[in-house]
Amino acid sequence: MSEAPVLLFLHGVGTGDQEDAWQESLIEGLEALGYPGLDGVKVIAPKYPNTLNGVDDDLPLPDLTVALPTGEEAQLNRREFQRREAAIEALLGPTDQGRIRPPADAVVDAALTAPVFSQAANYLRDTRIRASVLTRILKEVPASGRLVLVGHSLGSVIAADLVRRLPRAVDVAGMVTIGSPLGNVQFHVDGLEKVLRQPPVNLGWWVNFWNGPDPVAAGRGISSVFPWMIDLRLPSRLDPHVHDATRYLSSPSVATAIGYALHGSLGRDLARIDQGVDDIPLNALESWVLMVLRYGHLIASKLSGGLQDRFREALRQVQAETVSQVRDRSREEGQPLPAAIASLMVDLSDPTSDAPEPRRPDSISREDAVVVLVSLATTNTIRPFEISVSPGILREAVEDLGIELGLSRRFGQDVVAAVDEARKELLDNGAAWVKWAALGVGAAAIVAATGGLALAAAPGVAGAAVLTSALATFGPGGMVGGLLTAGALVSAGGGGIAIGLTSPSTAAETVEAVVSSQLAAALLRDRQGLDQDPSTWMSLTGTRIELQREHTRLAACSDPSAPGLKELKRKLEAVDRALDCLVKKGLTPIGSPVPAVPEKPGGGFSTLSEQSTSTGTASRTSLAQGPRPRKRGPRSKPHSDRSPGGTRTRTPPRATNQTSRMSDPHARGPWAEAQRHLGVTPRLGRRNI
Repeated sequence: MSEAPVLLFLHGVGTGDQEDAWQESLIEGLEALGYPGLDGVKVIAPKYPNTLNGVDDDLPLPDLTVALPTGEEAQLNRREFQRREAAIEALLGPTDQGRIRPPADAVVDAALTAPVFSQAANYLRDTRIRASVLTRILKEVPASGRLVLVGHSLGSVIAADLVRRLPRAVDVAGMVTIGSPLGNVQFHVDGLEKVLRQPPVNLGWWVNFWNGPDPVAAGRGISSVFPWMIDLRLPSRLDPHVHDATRYLSSPSVATAIGYALHGSLGRDLARIDQGVDDIPLNALESWVLMVLRYGHLIASKLSGGLQDRFREALRQVQAETVSQVRDRSREEGQPLPAAIASLMVDLSDPTSDAPEPRRPDSISREDAVVVLVSLATTNTIRPFEISVSPGILREAVEDLGIELGLSRRFGQDVVAAVDEARKELLDNGAAWVKWAALGVGAAAIVAATGGLALAAAPGVAGAAVLTSALATFGPGGMVGGLLTAGALVSAGGGGIAIGLTSPSTAAETVEAVVSSQLAAALLRDRQGLDQDPSTWMSLTGTRIELQREHTRLAACSDPSAPGLKELKRKLEAVDRALDCLVKKGLTPIGSPVPAVPEKPGGGFSTLSEQSTSTGTASRTSLAQGPRPRKRGPRSKPHSDRSPGGTRTRTPPRATNQTSRMSDPHARGPWAEAQRHLGVTPRLGRRNI
């Protein structure tokens, strides 16, 4: 193949631009951008206006020479094509499809019956004319090499019709269509939308330019028909020349696309890479992002074959967007970007670029690691992409990250064990999986339902400050926002999270995922001998109260089989199982009430069966009918003993290590807030006697 691509321009209806005025506009646009115009470029611009008016020949329609791939080959082709399309979006901006406007389509339909558009009607309806036009073009196309295909108006229809009929040794470096009517089904000649139901293997990329006032484009692009390509809207004024090829080709965006196809990226040799600053530490958000991306690369390194290729491409795009967001945030705040983050930038405009691998993150404490690693282990770190990875590989990646964070492999193993245990506690069938992806996907609904209150983490919770502050910038969407929201929900407490989980806009599977992650964090702290997070019990009990209140309200009038009641029952079951697990393991605060659980499917709600813990029996106040008046929790009988001198002494019962970590005998801080909310007082400790 020759190194320099050939430029093939296909005109629309009319005289065929015999003077090639389109070239002058394109050259001016290319040179204004710094490209060398069309110097050294072979240009082919066939003229076929007479053929469009009618033919006497009866030529056969040229065969389709490029077969559409199938199976795994089709997936690989689509993945590589999307990578090249992503480079175009990075170069030109995000796709803009516009919207269907029936009145505009009606105008286009009517135009096909007008004499001025008879050439378009002839191409669409007369197979002999269509075959003659395609044959005439193919005679001028080289047998091999690289081709840049540009089609205007009807020429865009001809270009789409031609691309799979090119010689097998010809590769289309890029296809640019301008002022195209392909968004209208009347122009889908011979089922063109089915012929191009996926990108042909000989096509590098395809971008279509349209502008609102152009009547032929009908106020929209064409990606509604060919969803794998890109639409870009151009600003334009309404005048008689709005549809002209010269108007489109004078646009810097169109010239950039054609120049990129012919000459490559202008920034390839001149791009200034932000190296960042070496001697500044990472802030909390940057450290979080580094750990997330490092975890993604650890997963990718353990995959193989096509699965690894797909995961790495998804991670590449996620990394590019994430680092760009962090960089923009630093600029807005007037802060320098650390070199450790700047080095992770990905040039999406270069389809051959790879995502740089992050360095090993700095060590963190076990307390901070609970929220971070549980969030990573229970959410989709390549959102919005969804790729199934075996649990074994995810376990290995978590364990490896635990070692890199200075926590030992045992900590990573405990993370996995806690997540698995939480999953099994919440499901009747231990082999099933909680839909962890729902934690990230449903986070936005929880945030919206509470106006952001669900993200208020309990005071003093390790790792919580970065979550709530960064979300002000990123919001709950995307990989960064979704993961930060998930982390905030793991450590959230109080009424906000309860309202969010009760909301009808929050799916039951999201509640299961949130409750599972909170339970996993509590189990991990227990395994590691760490202080429990007070917000876990506050969140679960508060959610239980709100869910029961809503269930009672709706059940009074709704059908027993109402979907809303079924969703609430499913949410209640998830919370009940989590609370039951905490009670069984002695992870409840002393004197706290135990919310009610259902006796049987469809029945009423009663309290949990009494469960004795090493710290004594928890209060059994039923919450099925709402909080009761405040009362003092039961007091255990003090132990009796006699001193050697015969003096009788009384000592309070010894609390276990777990309860001493959980309890605050002065009933101040988060626990006091929980007790006041639930209408009870904590058990008296030694200093209260």
